[in-house]
Amino acid sequence: MAGNQKFPSDLLFVVGLVILTDIFVLTPALNESFIRTVLGLPMILFLPGYSLVSLLFPTKNTLEGIERAALSVGTSVAIVPLMGLVLNNTSFGIREIPLLVSLSVLIVLVCAAAYVRRKQFPEEKAFEISFKASARNMLIEIMGKPESTTEKALRVIMAVSILALAGSIAYVALLPHEQEPFTEFYILGSDGTAENYTTEYVQGESGTVIIGIVNHEHSTVDYTMDVRLENKSLPLPETLKHIQLEDNMTLEKPLEITPTVKGNNMELQFLLFNETEKNVPYRDLHLWINVAGEA
Repeated sequence: MAGNQKFPSDLLFVVGLVILTDIFVLTPALNESFIRTVLGLPMILFLPGYSLVSLLFPTKNTLEGIERAALSVGTSVAIVPLMGLVLNNTSFGIREIPLLVSLSVLIVLVCAAAYVRRKQFPEEKAFEISFKASARNMLIEIMGKPESTTEKALRVIMAVSILALAGSIAYVALLPHEQEPFTEFYILGSDGTAENYTTEYVQGESGTVIIGIVNHEHSTVDYTMDVRLENKSLPLPETLKHIQLEDNMTLEKPLEITPTVKGNNMELQFLLFNETEKNVPYRDLHLWINVAGEA
């Protein structure tokens, strides 16, 4: 007969960790803290899988602790990309907040379902982690008296491995790592979205695109831009021919395109050059356009 257990401490810990992660990511005063990174790692690499494994294996005798942990990591690695794929096919896209909310809702709901499943079993059979007992057993395993020289060596290796892993995680989480320098270069439609580009023109008449440049080069950069139709340069305003941007600055400006020749499936190129290379484009984009004869 099923017992009337209280909410399991391991599932309660998972839900609490999810809520804490949400607070550190969504609160402006906290989301620059290294704690956000420390909390974000298990949110992606462990908690989704652990909640699902808890639902699928609700009893103690189905999985050993190490198997449950390994399966939790592997399942998380499978769940998160699938969730990203789903979000990518919605209006939300793969962005931080939609992914965080989706993961949080999934984990909490699956933990609730896992609790319901565990309630169907007697308390002595339902799986639950006692953190105090787990820590004590781990300490005994690592520090207990070895039975042989080989066992002693294995325990030393285990202890060193655990310390190395903890140190690596702390290094990644605590020390700032400078991002590789790069420049974002993009074009938007006249409505400011990455769609609805003008691709049908009439010779001599104009259409508008929005040019976007974001400098992440860690220094001020002088850019030059060239727009070519069928490899012939089109006139540009001076503000877009020569552009100086400080680090982390963004430029977005509308640009009127006026084709002077007619044709179908013509390549309209947007070429961005940096100050170190004047002949080879640093970034390039293109649209394929049709230009009808003058009305």
